Amino acid sequence: MISEVDFQDSIHVLGFSDELNKSLLQLYLDNRKEIRSILGELAPRLPSYHSLEWRLEVQLASRSLRQQIKPAVTMKLHLNQNEDQSAQVLQTDPATLLHLIQQLEQALGEMKMNHCRRIVRNMK
Repeated sequence: MISEVDFQDSIHVLGFSDELNKSLLQLYLDNRKEIRSILGELAPRLPSYHSLEWRLEVQLASRSLRQQIKPAVTMKLHLNQNEDQSAQVLQTDPATLLHLIQQLEQALGEMKMNHCRRIVRNMK
């Protein structure tokens, strides 16, 4: 349900002629509700977050290596999908977990940009 201006901005970057852009805009305006309902049906039903359990494990020694420190983070991610619950067990080392956190924070920062805000606003 984007405005005419947003639609024109979106198709302008495709490099079509002005006449074709006007035709596309008119088609969009005439069929806006039908397009929205079809896109709603095609949207994937993704699982949603329910809860997270985590545990820090540290192996201090083994039979062959008396002094070793091997940390690991084990996480159990509980998800909801269509009223069904599932759980995924994930294990990683702290360095990889820190890298993952940095990447997710970077993605969240990019979501605050105007271009991403416009896309998300129009998806709702």
